[in-house]
Amino acid sequence: MRYVIVSVIKGEAGAFNNNLRRELYSKFKSKSSKLPAHFTIKAPFEYEGSISELEEKLDDFCKAQRVTPLKIDGFDHFDNRVVYMSMKLTEEGKEVHDKIIDILDSFNYITFKENEGKEKAFHITVASKNIKPIYQYIWEHVSKIPCEFRSSFDNVCIYKWENNTWVLHKEYSFNNSSIKAKENADDYVLM
Repeated sequence: MRYVIVSVIKGEAGAFNNNLRRELYSKFKSKSSKLPAHFTIKAPFEYEGSISELEEKLDDFCKAQRVTPLKIDGFDHFDNRVVYMSMKLTEEGKEVHDKIIDILDSFNYITFKENEGKEKAFHITVASKNIKPIYQYIWEHVSKIPCEFRSSFDNVCIYKWENNTWVLHKEYSFNNSSIKAKENADDYVLM
């Protein structure tokens, strides 16, 4: 079975990303992920055994975490291969992310490439599938669009690949009793 672990971006920022990806596909036939708006915690990996122990550890961990704010500020790109919304976590959010990486790293069937793990470039992709020939048109288009949002790091989701698409397997929400990040993002130091 193929899995991916992400944090889904919800609310206004998530809707903006989902709509922009549809718009870019309509205008330029650029493709992106079949996942909803998200930042990746662990890129796709294969495992045929039970992941119940991983599910339990993520569930226990996420129940104890507080929602932290994140800020989305403009667009950026990885060469001419990927166009994305720039994203910054708070110091607390980065610590939560890194602890999740430690949990994942404790399972022998999960390995991290050099651009994954704790030192990844946090981003929310808008176009990424074979876009080199149309990159300049996509970049010119998105560069004119305002893109500034406050959102939250408030979940971890496991998706599995079924019938040629990603299907939500499990969602783990952080503790809802914390301060809502959207309203208080300016009170935090963003990384």
